[in-house]
Amino acid sequence: MLSTKRDESAAKEFFTKSIGSSGIPEKITIDKSGANFAGINTINFQITILDLLGFSIMQIQIRQIKYLNNIIEQDHRGIERITNPMMGFKDFHSAEATLVRIELCRMLKKRQHIEAKNTPAFEQFYALAA
Repeated sequence: MLSTKRDESAAKEFFTKSIGSSGIPEKITIDKSGANFAGINTINFQITILDLLGFSIMQIQIRQIKYLNNIIEQDHRGIERITNPMMGFKDFHSAEATLVRIELCRMLKKRQHIEAKNTPAFEQFYALAA
């Protein structure tokens, strides 16, 4: 997720979106970012309130381990290899538009797209890019 700021509200929005699509994880591994830590703590606080109201949801365990997070960070190498020669973006809109398409191409290449076996990659690319 690309956002203009890396703060608690952006982290909370990212984790809320992620939980909405994938469910609540037992553990989460993050870097030493204070924003990510604060975002997860906010979500854990909301889970605590829901627990007091009678909903049984487990807290998310936070692991801030540098070396476990490196595995996840390595996935961004391909994107950085493409964007570094560009010498940055002039505005947020152009960065967002470019990165969305680069990430789409990478997802298609890694076969992470929906119904990969039924639709060829180029058809999904045109459908998603339109």
